[in-house]
Amino acid sequence: MKKFYYTIGEVSNLLDLKPYVIRYWETEFSQLKPRKDHGRNRQFTEEHIELLKKIKDMLYNQKFTIEGARQKLKRDKKAPEQLEIDLFAEAPAQEKPALSKTDKAQLVSELTDIKKLVNGFIQKLKNIQSEK
Repeated sequence: MKKFYYTIGEVSNLLDLKPYVIRYWETEFSQLKPRKDHGRNRQFTEEHIELLKKIKDMLYNQKFTIEGARQKLKRDKKAPEQLEIDLFAEAPAQEKPALSKTDKAQLVSELTDIKKLVNGFIQKLKNIQSEK
């Protein structure tokens, strides 16, 4: 059965790291902030342990510097939010769907409707901003 919280000693044994290394990484990686109980004992969650595994792998196996690992973690965190889809990129030949003229016309019509909706929202936002 999994626990909700693990002590620094348990995490240390689990990841084969010295406790002082984990405490140092806390100061270097802003994402690593374990909860502390009334006795100021650290309480690590499964997410903290996974983050520590990533940090250990980057530093010990992939040979990142601490700064490099810090930057990679920040980029990885931002990646889902910054996901961009290029609607005009060419799909590989085997993935191109065969569309009939009717399908193409319907797609253009639907995209035109979406464009009108977006333009309507933009106009409403501009009106709200101008009222302020």
